[in-house]
Amino acid sequence: MAAARVFVTEDNKEIYGVMAEFATPADLYHACESVRDAGYRHWDSYTPFPIHGMEEAMGIKRTILPVLVAGAAFTGVAGSYLMQWWMSSDLTVMGSLMKSGKPPGSFGGQGGWQAFVPILFELGVLFAAFTSIIGMLALNGLPRWHHPLFAKERFLKVSDDRFVIAVEARDAKFDPDRTRDLLRKAGATSIELVENED
Repeated sequence: MAAARVFVTEDNKEIYGVMAEFATPADLYHACESVRDAGYRHWDSYTPFPIHGMEEAMGIKRTILPVLVAGAAFTGVAGSYLMQWWMSSDLTVMGSLMKSGKPPGSFGGQGGWQAFVPILFELGVLFAAFTSIIGMLALNGLPRWHHPLFAKERFLKVSDDRFVIAVEARDAKFDPDRTRDLLRKAGATSIELVENED
């Protein structure tokens, strides 16, 4: 396996990537298509509001998160069903107690499963909710306490009225000069090198 390339500035500081600013959402959208078509994989766009169709313009594919959440929900339902079945069976001390006015051992034959439904629902939702939150954080690489882009004054305005693309140096196709040329041809109004924080 080849060693990762490291790009440095003239001051010998490691380069995080290239940041380009665009004037309008339409310019950003078309620039995202250009970066996607050029084959870059490690890059992102930043906007003050959602832009319809940006996922397609960036070539973002579906994540595995929905499958994980569904699996967790079914695990919660199955686990809660087994837990309640075991607790109401004659295998435990609890099984010898009368539950819901039914004698011990009446779970299967006389429709005792209906009492399980609230717990089935609650644990299915609980498992799905925790999986969606933890999975989203893990798949997005969060929490990240600081990002190299925060050091750039132009980037700090992205929550107000700026539209930015940042291409990371860890991308296999990254080259500072060629990446800047690509972004300039895509209509960037400003292009800056971003240095990694120590």
